[in-house]
Amino acid sequence: MHEIITLQFGQKSNYLATHFWNTQESYFTYSAEEESFVDHDVHFRPGIGADGSETFTPRTLIYDLKGGFGTLRKINALYEIEEPTASEGLWNGPAIIQRQDVIQQHEYQKSLEEGLPPPKLTSHSVRYWSDFNRVYFHPKSIIQLNEYELNSSLTPFENWNAGEELFNSLDKEHDLLDRDLRSFAEEADQMQGIQLISGTDDAWGGFSARYLDRIRDEYGKTPVLFWGLEDSVRTIPREKRFIKLSNTSRSLSEIATQASIFIPLTLPSKTIPSYLELNPNSEWNISALLATAMESISLPSRLKLSHGSRENYSVLSNSININGNQTIANLQMSIDQHTSADNSNKESNTQATDSRIAAYNLFEEDSNSEIRPLDMDFSPPDAPDQSNRFNRNRKSHIFGQTEIVRTSTKTNTSQAPTLDQSYERARKRAAGLTISQRKSIPLPFPLLSSFPGIYHHIQDDSTINLTTSLSTTTAVASRLKSLQHIVNRAVGVEEREALSNSLGEMAEAYEEGWSSGSDEGDD
Repeated sequence: MHEIITLQFGQKSNYLATHFWNTQESYFTYSAEEESFVDHDVHFRPGIGADGSETFTPRTLIYDLKGGFGTLRKINALYEIEEPTASEGLWNGPAIIQRQDVIQQHEYQKSLEEGLPPPKLTSHSVRYWSDFNRVYFHPKSIIQLNEYELNSSLTPFENWNAGEELFNSLDKEHDLLDRDLRSFAEEADQMQGIQLISGTDDAWGGFSARYLDRIRDEYGKTPVLFWGLEDSVRTIPREKRFIKLSNTSRSLSEIATQASIFIPLTLPSKTIPSYLELNPNSEWNISALLATAMESISLPSRLKLSHGSRENYSVLSNSININGNQTIANLQMSIDQHTSADNSNKESNTQATDSRIAAYNLFEEDSNSEIRPLDMDFSPPDAPDQSNRFNRNRKSHIFGQTEIVRTSTKTNTSQAPTLDQSYERARKRAAGLTISQRKSIPLPFPLLSSFPGIYHHIQDDSTINLTTSLSTTTAVASRLKSLQHIVNRAVGVEEREALSNSLGEMAEAYEEGWSSGSDEGDD
């Protein structure tokens, strides 16, 4: 079934993943006349509830700090079981009970449980990622780390070493992969890969780096798609900025070299399109924008085989990692402003009720069309005051690119790669030219009640058409060199040389041809 297991580390990750799971839940169909375009077995696992009924819950592990889950309970309506009571201890003295204030359930969650129309969510009303969650999780998916508390001012979880030390201590005590991940992996008939979502500019970077070490020890050949979330450093105070950039440098050095694909994600730093209206201080808003692109570019990995070819993680990696050592990719997106939901529903139902939807244009080699820049670039910019030093305003060269077009319009032809196209691809690879491909999928992105109205020109519509692209470019080298310069200034002597050399070696893989071998601009 080519299952994918998702790992979610921390608040930023769980906000993004909640939008992702809500979207996957919207693809379910509940009548014999409807057929879903998505293979739900890829991301969901069957099970048995407390009452003996069949359940279907995400294949995911959700790690967060104490207080980070909001009102989400480990035992939910699908698994209402009595938890064992604490046994009498040896202490015979009086017990002192300390209780935290109970977090009140969000009205949105109450409406979902009662089957009523949910109220409209706002940036001010969403307090936790669980407030807008629409999916039931298996109790084994919920893992609270009590060693740190969310947003603690006394022991903030912001230093890379703190995350590394936390993982090492927990793994030494419990063997986290054996306790948490192994049961999900053993349930999979033919695991396609692991999707790991984590912050990389805080302590979660250190936690995920060591977790990935263990994954490589146990599942060395399993593809790993890593989504690395970063805050925009331009809005961070200077004293915190160097900590963030140092954390990011270590994450790139230790994670990108082990992941099959490493995709850094942050709020676009350049002028945002006029059709986008979001609150940059709302994690609910930011994660919704990122989730639109993240869910769309990975859509081919969960398509039903009956509706065409599925692009698994290995295929996606090979399509952009042209030279074998280019794992860091840039994600971009544009929203189609000229298609309304009325046209979407007339042209094509989002649940693919028409059997003719099987005929769509997927995996078409885009050998002749010009590569177009999209409206939003989610790759982090160079470190402040370093972009001119290393970039020098040169146009980036693209090594490999995959473009996904989500549209309400059906295409009636399906083209498989021809022998001539295979020769053309080999010729481009040998000549160092850009290798690109475009895939068109007639399944627009659904806008749910849990989704903020950030696309204000179409906020009354139920779906949107869009284009996303994933590419490896020379711009990665510019950022790695920028971070290398920061490392030489901000990191301690004992770590500086090894980390600086690692970033420099990684940057060489993203330089175009031999002409970029100059030491100009290097420290």
